[in-house]
Amino acid sequence: MTRLENEEATSNTNTSTEDIPTHASAGPYKVHHCTHIYKFKEALPRATAAADADIEPPWTVEKKLKKLHLQPQTHSPSPVPFFHLLERLKTTKRAGWERFHIHHGESISDHMYRMSLLTMFAPPSLASRLNIPHCTKMALVHDMAESIVGDITPIDGIEKEEKSRRESLSMDYLCGSLLGNVWGGMTGNDLRQIWQEYEDGQTLEAKYVHDIDKMELILQMLEYEKRYNGGINLIEFKWVAKRINLPEVRAWCDEVLDDREQFWKRLGTESKDVSDTGAIARSEEYYGNGTA
Repeated sequence: MTRLENEEATSNTNTSTEDIPTHASAGPYKVHHCTHIYKFKEALPRATAAADADIEPPWTVEKKLKKLHLQPQTHSPSPVPFFHLLERLKTTKRAGWERFHIHHGESISDHMYRMSLLTMFAPPSLASRLNIPHCTKMALVHDMAESIVGDITPIDGIEKEEKSRRESLSMDYLCGSLLGNVWGGMTGNDLRQIWQEYEDGQTLEAKYVHDIDKMELILQMLEYEKRYNGGINLIEFKWVAKRINLPEVRAWCDEVLDDREQFWKRLGTESKDVSDTGAIARSEEYYGNGTA
């Protein structure tokens, strides 16, 4: 048993192991006895710091940093204060999985790191039209604001416009207040422009990275289902596949979804659509412009 599995096996001693479906036919994917409940038809409501309900409106970066007990040195000629704040990307978990009892899942930086590698694998038909190094940099920057705001999801009750405002303020702080005096602010300005390009979603590079963002989620969805041997059904996240636009990325996604279908068949069952339709509707409205 790995350290991660051991943590999950011991983190809740009040629930029964009988609640976890296991399947002997799943091949190499084993589930160790643990005490979480994994249900197909029920996901936990989420109440995390991302919503910041205890911060008096209007939300500001300064109020959030005070809540986090962080006081980075601003307007420094050194990038070190910025380096330290980036640590939060390593320790802040991607929030969507927590509703399904995956409490030791990927961090924001885990997600961005694999995205950055995926950008390098554009097929020649697409790579010839892309600035690949720019895409890789965009993948590493696109969620940087979450080092301050956290991973806000549609179920947090924060309007899309407010989420965008908070993230924009956070990027202004990171790239201006922390990096504005570092080498004349050139790197900070570059990061801010790349982030805005991703948010606007108009260039081919931005569209590609948005597709890669969804592709990485689809990969992680299947990997968690395999890790728990079919004991959790994450089909609720499958909807993002419909938002992948470039055919080259769509081909990768179809391959993963075919693998997922075969995985569930090997378990002797089907992955029934037991999604929270309300959560999906909120997500589709939240990301209705085709970008996420």
